[in-house]
Amino acid sequence: MNIDFSQCPTPCYIVDERLLEKNLKILQSVQERTGCSILLALKGFSMFSVFPLVGHYLKGITASSLFEARLGYEEMGKEVHIYSPAYVEDEFEEIINYCDHMIFNSFAQWNLYKERILKSGRSIECGIRINPEYSEIEIPIYNPCYQNSRLGVTLKNFNPDELEGIQGLHFHTMCEQNSDTLERTVKVVDEKFGKYISRMKWINMGGGHHITRDDYDIDILVKSILFFKNKYGVDVYLEPGEAIALNT
Repeated sequence: MNIDFSQCPTPCYIVDERLLEKNLKILQSVQERTGCSILLALKGFSMFSVFPLVGHYLKGITASSLFEARLGYEEMGKEVHIYSPAYVEDEFEEIINYCDHMIFNSFAQWNLYKERILKSGRSIECGIRINPEYSEIEIPIYNPCYQNSRLGVTLKNFNPDELEGIQGLHFHTMCEQNSDTLERTVKVVDEKFGKYISRMKWINMGGGHHITRDDYDIDILVKSILFFKNKYGVDVYLEPGEAIALNT
């Protein structure tokens, strides 16, 4: 990077566009090999000045709040997905205006808001976050599947009678991990929720995939994506954040 840092305004963030595009091309290659859709998780990287470049390679963004959704909608203009453990009721009408996909943390949240989505007249695909009760994250506070976690619906609490209107399932169990972790996770998700995945249009495998790391095994990632696509005929989404801008 040939930059005279003494001439840069401060404070500021500096990204090498060449390295960013290198990462994006790796992600694009995964999309081309599998037919999956990769989204930028804004909680991991939200430098909207490079959204035109990111949007050239990726399918859109995923948000965890109203303003992240608005940022992706206004600055990238592609697919906008959102997940929240509990949506803020006063913000919900505005969120609907920005999003194409909405993921709910529980059937209680889905039942609370589904009529408002239907009445909006917008074509929004809705999903439920599942908790496979399996994660290899070692620090409990960062483990979304830790004992008594309320992030996602466990198999015990999963009610198939409430799936009307639900088009996808979402799981997020990883953090800066390699694809061997995903491969083991996919096996557990399939064993527990396979009979429900077969009723879905898509499955979202969340974030935490360190795809652009030098030692990342992309072939295992491809195998894991194709497992769901070939077995159930579903579309597959991934939501990496840090991997987009890693080492840039």
